[in-house]
Amino acid sequence: MTKTIQQSVKFNASPETLYEMYMDSRKHSASTGAPAKLGRKAGTSFTAFGGMLEGRTLTLVPGEMVVQAWRSGVWRKTDADSILILTFRKDGSAGRVDLAHVNVPEHDHQGVTKGWEKYYWKSWRAYLRTAGK
Repeated sequence: MTKTIQQSVKFNASPETLYEMYMDSRKHSASTGAPAKLGRKAGTSFTAFGGMLEGRTLTLVPGEMVVQAWRSGVWRKTDADSILILTFRKDGSAGRVDLAHVNVPEHDHQGVTKGWEKYYWKSWRAYLRTAGK
């Protein structure tokens, strides 16, 4: 098994706003600049980045936590799903997202690690500066 990807990122937004940016299909799409479709119940499937990411939501604690079985379109069919855990909390006057991403295949581990910053955190900051508050 590969090393767990762990990231903690602060934003000038409430934890609830950050949770909605991830879980609301329209806001997810707007904040990343790519089509996404997410369900609001455990067991529902999701896609992001026009289908390049897919999986199913395993557990939700509204406004606080998302747990998903997650995979990239570049992974081999024999690669197991990874598990993504996102928690959303207050950190002083900011909101914080804590990410733990487990079982990412070795051949895409670096890409996924860098991809969170490039495709999510950087895009979220830009979105929050313009439309997201």
